[in-house]
Amino acid sequence: MERKNFILNCRKLLRCAGNTVSNETMMDAGKYIKSWVQRNGILKDKYGLDIINRCMMTAIIVAEEIGLRGNAVIAVMLSYIEITAEPNSLEHENEIRRRFGDDVAGIILGLNRVKEIYDRNVSIESENFRRLLLSFVDDVRVILIMIADRLYLMRMGKWMPEDTVMRLSQEVSFLYAPLSHRLGLYSIKSELEDLSLKFFDREMYDFIATKINETKQSRDEYIASFISPVEKRLLALNLNFDIKGRIKSIHSIRNKLIKQKIDFEHIYDLFAIRIILDTPKEREKAECWQVYSIITDMYQPNPNRLKDWLSTPKSNGYESLHTTVMGHEGRWVEVQIRSRRMDEIAERGLAAHWKYKGVSGENGLDELMNNIREALEHRNSEPAEIIRDLRMDLYGDEIFVFTPKGDLFKLPRCATVLDFAFAVHSQLGCKCVSAQVNGKNVTIRHRLHSGDQVDVQTSQNQTPKQDWLNFAITSKALVKIRQSLKEHSARQAEYAKESLQRRFKNRRIDQDEATLMRFISKKGYKTVTDFYADIANGRFDVNTTVEQYIEFERSEKGTSAHTDRSAGQFVAPVIPPERSASEEDVLLIDHNLTGIDYSLAKCCSPVYGDEIFGFVSSKGLKIHRRDCPNVPEMFGRFGSKLVNVRWSGKPGANFAVTLKIVGNDDIGIITNITSLISQERGMMLRSINVDSKDGLFQGTLTVMLTDTSAMKGLIRKIRTVKGVKTVNRS
Repeated sequence: MERKNFILNCRKLLRCAGNTVSNETMMDAGKYIKSWVQRNGILKDKYGLDIINRCMMTAIIVAEEIGLRGNAVIAVMLSYIEITAEPNSLEHENEIRRRFGDDVAGIILGLNRVKEIYDRNVSIESENFRRLLLSFVDDVRVILIMIADRLYLMRMGKWMPEDTVMRLSQEVSFLYAPLSHRLGLYSIKSELEDLSLKFFDREMYDFIATKINETKQSRDEYIASFISPVEKRLLALNLNFDIKGRIKSIHSIRNKLIKQKIDFEHIYDLFAIRIILDTPKEREKAECWQVYSIITDMYQPNPNRLKDWLSTPKSNGYESLHTTVMGHEGRWVEVQIRSRRMDEIAERGLAAHWKYKGVSGENGLDELMNNIREALEHRNSEPAEIIRDLRMDLYGDEIFVFTPKGDLFKLPRCATVLDFAFAVHSQLGCKCVSAQVNGKNVTIRHRLHSGDQVDVQTSQNQTPKQDWLNFAITSKALVKIRQSLKEHSARQAEYAKESLQRRFKNRRIDQDEATLMRFISKKGYKTVTDFYADIANGRFDVNTTVEQYIEFERSEKGTSAHTDRSAGQFVAPVIPPERSASEEDVLLIDHNLTGIDYSLAKCCSPVYGDEIFGFVSSKGLKIHRRDCPNVPEMFGRFGSKLVNVRWSGKPGANFAVTLKIVGNDDIGIITNITSLISQERGMMLRSINVDSKDGLFQGTLTVMLTDTSAMKGLIRKIRTVKGVKTVNRS
C-alpha cells in the first residue's frame, strides 16, 4: 500500500472511531505495521490481495458500516499481520498484549482460532460448521469482524481467480449472509447476497440488474408519486405515521423468479412500501385496517395477496398487514401496514425474512442477536464496550471434531476418542486402540474439545472391553459396546456348551438337561450363560464340571425332585382334562333345572364362584362368565338365547384356570412356582407354556382347582415368589 493511502485510511479510521481511539494509539498501531512491513515486506494473502490493505479496509468497514469502535478497530488493523506471523506467534502475542492490551490480543487470538478451522478444509456447507464457528469463538466481535472481512473480499472479487471467488461466494451465501441478517446488518446482508449472485450466476444478475436499471431518481420519483396521495389522505385523518419505500434486492428478486416460476413482469412486489403507525396498542388493529381501507380505495388490490397477521400473528410473534396493489403504470407494489410496536419486534430479528418463511433458529442465538442489535444501535455509549462480554457459547453441551479429511462430527461435551470412533463407524469403534489428536498420541479415554482433529488408530485384534462402558458417553457407543460384548459372550458360551457336551459324549454319559439345570443352580449361577461363560474363560474346568455333575446325579438318585429349568426350557406334564357333564351337577339352570348337558366356554373358562350365565348355541348350552369379553356381542345380538345360571352344590376339583405370569428368567423360578402349586391341596398343574427373551419370561399356567377363593389365594402366593413381576387371570 502506498504511504499516502495508508495515512488517508488511518485518518478515516480515526473519524469513524470517534473518541474511542486516540491519535497516540492509532500512531502506535501504524508504527507497528510499518516495522512489520520493513521486516517482512509487502505480502499477499491466499486470495492474492495486499495483507496491509486488507486489514485497513476491513477495519474501515468494521467501524463505519458495522459500528464497532475502540479496541476492535485496532485489532482488525493488526489481525492479519499476526495471523501470518506463525513462526513467532507467541512473541508477537506478548508484544501485542504489552502495547495494546489484553482485549486487542483476545480478539486477534479469536481470529487466529477461526483461521485454524479454515485450515482444516472442512466443508463450509455443513450445518455443523456454523455451530462449530459459533461455539469456537468466545467474543462476538470476532464474528462481526469476519463478516466485515468477507464483505471486503466479495467487493474485491473481480480481481480474484474464478474458482477462488466461487468458493468464497458459496461460503458467504451459506454462512455469513444469514449471520448478517440475524445480527441486524441488513444492508450488509443484501450486499453479500447480491455479490454472491453476481459471481455465481452472472447472467441472471445482469438480467435482473438491467430490468431494474432505472436511475435512482426515477425509482425515487415512482415511489414518491405512489406515496404522495396516500400521505395526504392519512394526514387528513390526523394519523401519526412514517412511510418508507424501497425496491427489492437483486438476490430477492432472483429467488422469487425461481421459486414462483414466473416472468420478471409478474413479480407482484418489486416495489415495497411500509406504513408505520404511532398509535396506542389498543387502537393498533383498528387503525391498521383503516389505513388498509384507504390504500385499497386508492389502488386496485390483488385479493390473493392479502396476508392478515394482525388477527392471527405468526408463531414467532410477527404481526403485520400485507397487501399488494396495482400502482400507476401498471406496477405491482407491496404495502405493509403495522404499528411502531410491531415494527420494533420485526426489526429486532423475530420477523427476519428468512425466518418467518419457515426456517427456525436456536432460541439462544435469537436472544443474543437481539441483544447485539440493541448494543449496536445504542447512541450514547461505545457498542464494543457493551458487547465485549457477550459470549458466543451457544452450544455449551456440544463439541465439533474433525476427521483427518476435514469431515466434521458433532459430539456431546466430554466425549472421548472412543465416542468419536463409534460416531464415524461402528467397526472403527470396535477396532479402536488409540488416536492422534492434533498430531499428538492419546489413549481412547482422551476427552476431546471443539476443533480437535482426530486420527483414529485401529488393530484387527482389538475387541470391545467391559471397561469401555466406564468412559464412553454417547448412546451409539454404549449400545454398540454392549451389543458386541453380548455377542461375544454368546459365542463363548456356545463354544463352552459344545465343549461340555463333547466331554459327556466321550465318557458315554447320558446327560439329563433337567439335572444339569439343577446342578448349575446349585453351583450358584443365576443364568446358564454365566455358567458357560466361566467355563469359556477358564474359571471352571470342563473335566471338573463333568466329575461334579456325575456326583450330583448320583446324590439325586432315589429322590423325587422337581426339574430345575429356566423359563424358556420348561415343559410340564399334561394332566387329564376336567370332568364331563355327566358327573354330579353343580349348576342350576333357569328354573332350577338340572341334568341338562352343558360345557364351560373356553373363551373365559368360568370357575365355581364366578358370576355366570348360559348361552344356547348350536352345540348345546355354553356357560360364560359375566365379564367374558364376548358379553357385549351376545347380549346385543342374541339376547333371546341367554338363560340364567347359578352355581349349586359343592365345588369339585375340576375347573381349569389359566394364569398369565411375567417374571425374571432365573434358574429355579419355574420350579418354585410349580412346587407351590403342588403343595396346594386340591390343585393340579394341567399345562404350562412359557417363552423367555432378554432376561424375562412370559408364560401361561393352566391349573385345576375348586373355586374362585382357591384361585385368588393361589394368585396371592405366586406373587410372593422371588422374581415374579405380575400374575393375572387370563
